[in-house]
This record gives sequence, C-alpha cells and structure tokens, in this order.
Amino acid sequence: MKIITWNINGIRTFGGGVKKTLDSLDADVICVQETKVTRDLLDERSAIVDGYNSYFSYSRGRSGYSGVATYCKDSATPCAAEEGLTGLLTGHEGAVGCYGDHTEFSGEELQLLDNEGRAVITQHRVMCEDKVQTVTVINVYCPRADPDKPERKQFKLQFYKLLQCRAEALLKDGSHVIILGDVNTSHRPIDHCDPSDVDQFGENPGRKWLNVFLHQPDEDRNEDEEEEPDEESEGTSTDSVRGGKFVDTFRYFHPTRSSAFTCWSTLTGARQTNYGTRIDYIFADRRLVREQFVAADIMPEVEGSDHCPVWGRLRCPLVPSSKPPPLCTRYLPEFAGRQQKLSRFLVKVEPTSVERGELPGSQEEEERRENLNPLAVGNVSGRKRALASAPVVPKGKKTKTVKTCSKPQGSLLSFFKPKPTTNAVPAPDAPAGQCDQITSTQNSHKASTTGETVQTDGGSEATEDEGSSQRSCSSTADKHDRQAKTPQPDRGASSLVFWKSILHGPPPPPSCKVHGEPCVLRTVKKEGPNMGKQFFVCARPQGHASNPEARCNFFSWVEKGK
Repeated sequence: MKIITWNINGIRTFGGGVKKTLDSLDADVICVQETKVTRDLLDERSAIVDGYNSYFSYSRGRSGYSGVATYCKDSATPCAAEEGLTGLLTGHEGAVGCYGDHTEFSGEELQLLDNEGRAVITQHRVMCEDKVQTVTVINVYCPRADPDKPERKQFKLQFYKLLQCRAEALLKDGSHVIILGDVNTSHRPIDHCDPSDVDQFGENPGRKWLNVFLHQPDEDRNEDEEEEPDEESEGTSTDSVRGGKFVDTFRYFHPTRSSAFTCWSTLTGARQTNYGTRIDYIFADRRLVREQFVAADIMPEVEGSDHCPVWGRLRCPLVPSSKPPPLCTRYLPEFAGRQQKLSRFLVKVEPTSVERGELPGSQEEEERRENLNPLAVGNVSGRKRALASAPVVPKGKKTKTVKTCSKPQGSLLSFFKPKPTTNAVPAPDAPAGQCDQITSTQNSHKASTTGETVQTDGGSEATEDEGSSQRSCSSTADKHDRQAKTPQPDRGASSLVFWKSILHGPPPPPSCKVHGEPCVLRTVKKEGPNMGKQFFVCARPQGHASNPEARCNFFSWVEKGK
C-alpha cells in the first residue's frame, strides 16, 4: 500500500490531465490539498477519473479557497468515507463515525471548523498478518495562522484540537489511523531553513501542539528496543511525557536528514536555493509504523506547486470494497446522469458584494465575513448542500436593463485638448447641401432684419449676401482640399510624446553591491505605513546568508518623484 499527500495549490496543477498526473504519482491513495474548487465549479474531468474514485470537501464560505480531495485507485476503494471532522456534514450511510468528545467546543465552533473544506476521511480494509484490519486515512489542510489576525491563530489551534480528538477516537475504536496533509507548522529547527530568524521558535503554539500530539523517542534509547506497549498503557502518563500516540513517518526513517523541505516561497524563488520549510507530513499511529511502514520520503523533484509531494509505503496489501461509499463524486447528480429536482435550481443564494453595490473587500475582510456568517451554517445536519447558482428570475417578471450610450467613446487625449469655438462656418468636410442650408438661414436672417426679399432654389431674385455665402462655402471647401493634400502630423507620435511627458515609467534599477547585477522592483503589499511604497532588492532567489548564490542583503527604497 502506497499513500501520497500533496498541496497542489489549485486543481489547475493537473492541467496536463488529472489521470496522467495521478498515474505518474503511482500510489493507491492520493490526498491533495488546496484544490480551490467549490462543488458548482467542479468539472467532470477532475471528479470522474478512469481507474479512480474520488472524494471532495469544499469551502462553504468562499469560492476559490481551501478544499481537499482524496483519489483512490479502484483497487483501493474505501469501505467508508465522509467529509469534515465533526460529523455535521455527514447525512448518509457509509460514514466513518467515531467523533470523540466535543464538550470543549461550542456548536458554532464546530460548524465553523468544518465550514472551510479542510478534511476528507476515507476508511480502508487491509490485510495485516492474515487478518483484515481497518486503516482510516484523514486528509487535512490545516489553517494558516496570520500574524495580523489573532482570531485565525485561535482558529488554527482549535482545528488542531479537533483533529486530535477525532484521530484518537478512531484509534480507540480499534482502527489504525494515518493523518496526512499540509499541517502548516514546521515541527523542529531541522525542519526550517533558518530557525534563528524565527523569534522564540519553540514557543510557537503549533509546535507545542505537535510536541504533545507526536511521540518523541528518548535520545538515549533506541526506538527499536522499546518494549511493546499494551492497550492499557497506550493512554498512560508515560505517553503524555514522551509525546502522543502518533509518529512523524519521515523522521522515523530519516531522523537526522537536514534541508528536507516541502514548501518554498514562489515570490522569492526560494525553491532554487532550497530555502523552505517542512510542513507537509504523513503521521501514523505508533503500532502501524512499527509493524507495517517500510519507507517514507519527500519528492522535491516534482514541480507544479509551491509544495512537493510526500509518500509513505506499507507492507500490508489493500482489500478493496465492492463499491465506493455514497460520498464518492461519481454519485453526485450532476455526474451520475440522474434528473435533478427542481428545488435544486431554486435555492436561495445570498447576493454577492457586487450585486449589493459594495466594493470588494480585502482577503482579511472576506475571511472575517466567512467565519462570522458562513454559508450553510444553519444546516447543522449537513444533509443538503446548497449549490451556488445564478439567481432565478420568476416567470413573467421583467428585469431591469441599463441603457448605454451609443455614442462612440473618445480617446483620453481629447480631454486635454481645448474645446473648439462655435461659429457659422461649416466643418471642412460638410456636404454641399449643408452649405446651402446655412446660406438659406443667413439670408432669411438678413431679410428679417433689413426687409429685403430673398428667393432661393429657383427663385428669380438673389441678394448679394447669398452669393457671398456661396463663395464662402466654396473657399472653405478649397481650403479643406489644400489641407488634405499637405502632409498631416502623425497623431500616434504626438500621443506618444504627450504620454511620455506625464508618465516617466519605472526608475532604472540599481545594481546590487555584492553581485553587481540589476535589482528587481518590488512593492509593499502589507498593510501599514509603507503599504504601496516601492523598493529594489537583489534579483537572485532567496536563500541562506551562507549561500553565495542566494540573494544578498541589498535594499533601497524608490525615492519619490523618480
């Protein structure tokens, strides 16, 4: 049995084909995180893959955010599956069960913790020593703690606590447990590219939780020589002192390997210098690791995301179920070919910020709104999922249409030109009929003021003003012909000169002092007094200070007016 976890940073990572990517990973159970897809945006190519059965969890609060999925080969079809950790999203048969004690959580907390689509659980049957046992695989994408948002720090710790509660309940019920995914915390200094830059490394709450959750072998005692714990001793204080009931499989097989990272910053190109962190794990219960795990490692050579896959291999073979559990995506009405109920198209959808006439807020505002008033929070039983769809207009009602001006839009340059003065002389390109009309109007005006008789278009009399007006029109037309023959200045060239006079473009980049290479221009995007300001830094990828190929410490603000 081989399992893989990979934060794919968007389902578009599988752009070359989902099946092709899954086959290249060559695993029985493939768990991916940060799919960034909701159910209404899930297409059939990603959901129904030949040779696999899949299970998705989606964010209910925001589109294009979070989300996890588990793909199982048909030869590894699970016997049970469910979405979330709390059980609130499970309203079907074939659920995994064993939810643990939730007395420390409020009902609202439980709903919010499962609202972001961060967990999918599948349960498999395996053959261990001629005996069929169950292995429960918990695929998780743990929240990130934003330093600027204290409520997210607490949310992350509550998620850890809920994950531990569920995992230990399953273990107590007799199933082996594997927890794998993006945990968003590097455990030890060896798992961080530069722990000296992290203030109070060991005081991080996430690391403190990992110290309790994971089993920590004694440094002066070989793990292989440890006595086999019996069932009664699994929950004793000895485990509490030395750690918990689960093992970091990578460190079990590679206890001293350094620079083994699974996540790098794409903004700074840190993957080129391997300046990253190890935050993607495969945890398993201690007995399963000792008896069945044969290897575990990372795959930094696999690109396509800011994370790399992590794999683990067990010696026990899988016993596939005869059919997938109800959570499988192939049973969804939109993919199963069944006729859907009319009520699914009449689900009330909250208006978006654009429909309400509001400006879109920042990511922080969206997360705050998402946690304060998530969609489908009222659906405590979780038996129905609301599909995000366009509002349905009742039959017979007319919708408002906004009239747009048919007049062609002028160029921006026209707003900087002086407005032309109005006079009686027609435009150079005015037709002859327009000249006649203007002449007639002028003659009528003269007749009304002087009392003279004016007759036009076949009349027997014509005043001197009529003839002068006709001559004026003729001379204007001649002037227009002469202007057409003379070369006109290039409007594109004049526009280019104009824009260059007001827009200077970015300043020329200076060269860094160490490498003598042109720097790159960056902009401060973090909220604060320097937000929006620009600066220059070394163009090389970020790396450790001891690495001569990495970015040097050159930094220079862009002066105003340049």
